[in-house]
Amino acid sequence: MKIFIIIFTVIASALIIFNITQIDFSAPFKGQSIIALITILASLCGIVLLQILRISKRIEKNLKNKR
Repeated sequence: MKIFIIIFTVIASALIIFNITQIDFSAPFKGQSIIALITILASLCGIVLLQILRISKRIEKNLKNKR
């Protein structure tokens, strides 16, 4: 599970970096720029969800060890 989270976090980070290069900063809400912004937002949401999963697995492991 840990490798899964790391791989998908790296992929999401790569998507963010790629899409930042696709934004036209003179008109960020037109054409391809809006698609890039939406993809950046979706990637950030994915990273947050993966980190929540990682933390919940760590808490679950700690609770099992205390029993």
